[in-house]
Amino acid sequence: MVSNAGAGANRPLAIEARGIVKRFDGFTAVDGVDLTVPEGAIYGILGPNGAGKTTTLRMLLGIIDPDEGVRRILGHDRPHEVAHTIGYLPEERGLYPSMKAYEAIAFMGALRGLPLAEGRRRGRELLEQHGLGYAADRQIRQLSKGMAQQVQLLGTLVHNPRLVVFDEPFSGLDALNQGKLERMMRGLAESGVTVIFSTHVIAHAERLCDEVAIIAGGKVPFAGPVDVARDRIRPQVRLETRASDGPWRAALPADARHEGAYWMFSLPETGVEPLLRALIEGEAGILSLSIERAGLHDAFVAIAGEAAARALEESPEEVR
Repeated sequence: MVSNAGAGANRPLAIEARGIVKRFDGFTAVDGVDLTVPEGAIYGILGPNGAGKTTTLRMLLGIIDPDEGVRRILGHDRPHEVAHTIGYLPEERGLYPSMKAYEAIAFMGALRGLPLAEGRRRGRELLEQHGLGYAADRQIRQLSKGMAQQVQLLGTLVHNPRLVVFDEPFSGLDALNQGKLERMMRGLAESGVTVIFSTHVIAHAERLCDEVAIIAGGKVPFAGPVDVARDRIRPQVRLETRASDGPWRAALPADARHEGAYWMFSLPETGVEPLLRALIEGEAGILSLSIERAGLHDAFVAIAGEAAARALEESPEEVR
């Protein structure tokens, strides 16, 4: 996680949305979503496919308008006014197959107001910086799928945006390129760029994000710091004792369960010290005791429900 986590309250907002709603043919795809994204943050929108992630991003960017509610982006009520300062990698990837790689990057920059000549220069430079200089003059059709995705990613950044929006950016990338993308995101945030991305993969959000919005069924039951989401669940205690029974058993919470050689239970609200004292005085013979904080997956289940968690796990890696 980047170092500015938890500092969102002290930073101006790059994105603010209040009560945004979008309906399609009577179906409510997004239902009263509130979001606040601090400048310089890495912000994740986490949910299964079909939860409303893409529709939410498109409303924030002004690609479609909300039926209800308001959104403000980089200080503007009309997103198109600041489109030249935004980079957007859509869910549906697409490049002209006959274009050379550096020209494709320049073309994407031109769509955001960057002069073509400068875009071509930066395109070659970016490809070189990311180990793809040898592919600069190759046509898109001559590149592997992963390389073409990297070209489109660089085209999203060529005009030096203040805000970058990625829709399912990790889909289709191998582990090596996923790692490269994560490092790129951290680098962008460290330079002051705001990064917002949607994903159905909890691991990416947990590693990267300052804050997340959990979305399910078009609603956002939680939006805020990752640590706050994880704190919705009490830490779990893992205890191994030499004695199998004795007066110390009375000190274990009601949810204690025996799993193999270990007792597993939620950390009591009174903390670990009274528990330790009771175990020692009761001659439990403590062999090991560890306290494990809940992960984001457990928090997602607690916040969004088991059905949403199953849908998240079943979401295909390739987003159509």
